[in-house]
Amino acid sequence: MRHTVELEGRELRVELSRAARKQLDKLETPLKLEMELYFSCLLRKQVRIRQTLDTQYQARVSDKLEIGFRPVMTRACGVTETDETGKPPLTDFPIAKPECYIPHWLSLDYRQGEWQGEFGYLNPD
Repeated sequence: MRHTVELEGRELRVELSRAARKQLDKLETPLKLEMELYFSCLLRKQVRIRQTLDTQYQARVSDKLEIGFRPVMTRACGVTETDETGKPPLTDFPIAKPECYIPHWLSLDYRQGEWQGEFGYLNPD
């Protein structure tokens, strides 16, 4: 099933697998997904499940699904500065033109008891 939402003036296509739709229907509260774009020594994209969406870039896909986009960066690009989990501490990454970084698509699936998410910038069709 496909949905289209507007996020910061850009259309975002949200593709839900049959398994994801089935699992969403079982939820009592909306699933909150965060599309994290991580700037550091390298670039990483990751979809995270959140209790709350702590970003200004948010959209409601349905009464069972809310999404957000959060650009972040590490404070330093070295292995010596880490937090209690052994990972570099993150901070929000201020971007001048957020509409240029909002993804074009998000896909969501539910496999083997876990949510699987992916997002991207080139339309896969």
